[in-house]
Amino acid sequence: MKIGAQLYTVRDFSKSLDALSETLAKIADIGYEYVQVSGVCDFDGEWMKNELAKNGLKAPITHTAPDKIVGTTEQVIADHKTFGADYVGIGWYALLEKGSDSFIETFKDASRTISASGLSLSYHNHDFEFAKGRSGKLFFDEIADAFTPEELKFTLDTFWVQAGGADPIEWLKKLKGRTPCIHLKDMSYGRKMSVVGEGNMNFDGILDTAVNCGVDYAFVEQDDCNGEDPFACLRRSYEFLKSRGFK
Repeated sequence: MKIGAQLYTVRDFSKSLDALSETLAKIADIGYEYVQVSGVCDFDGEWMKNELAKNGLKAPITHTAPDKIVGTTEQVIADHKTFGADYVGIGWYALLEKGSDSFIETFKDASRTISASGLSLSYHNHDFEFAKGRSGKLFFDEIADAFTPEELKFTLDTFWVQAGGADPIEWLKKLKGRTPCIHLKDMSYGRKMSVVGEGNMNFDGILDTAVNCGVDYAFVEQDDCNGEDPFACLRRSYEFLKSRGFK
C-alpha cells in the first residue's frame, strides 16, 4: 500500500496555478510520491501531467465536481487519462438532504460510462452515510447495493467512519475489493481532526487491515489543521506512516 497526500489539506495554498505548482513541489519535498487532486484551482490536464512529472509525483485519484462528472463525462475521462488518474472521485453529496435515490439517479449513467472507459467512479464518505435511509438500511448500504463494484468504488475515510459511530476496520473488511483508495486522519477527544498517529484511532489495526484487504493507496487528508501549518501536519503524518513501513 502506497501513501499519499490529499491536496484538499493544502487547498488554501492551491488557489492559482503558480501556487499549486509550489504546493506540489512542497509535497514532493516531504517525501510523498502520490497525491489526490482535490480542492485546487482549475487546471488543464496536460498542465497537471507535466507538473506531476516535474515533481516525481503520481495522482491516481481526484475529487471532481459532480456537475462535471455528470455533464461532461467524456471530458472528465479524457483529462484523467491525460494525467494518469484511474479514479474519478466524488468528494461530497448531501445524502441527508436528497436521499440515496437522488444519488443513484444522478450518477448511474456516468458511472457506467466511466467504468466502460477503464476508469472507476469512487465515492468519498463522511459521517452521514451511517444514518438510515427510507429503506431502513444505512445510506452507505443503499448506495453500495445500487451499483456494481465495477460501477462504483469507495474512498473510505476512516475518520468519518468512526465519527459516524462505525468501525473503520469492519468497514474495510465489508468493502474489500471496492476500496482501492482510503483516507487517513486521526481523531482526538471531541472529534478533533489530528495528525495521523497523534490521536486515538487504532491506526496499527486500520493499516494492517487495509493492506490485507488490498487497498492500493492511503491518502492523508486533514481537513482542519486547527491553526497549524498544513504542510507541517502532512509531514508529521508522513513520518508516522513511514515509521510503520509505508511510503
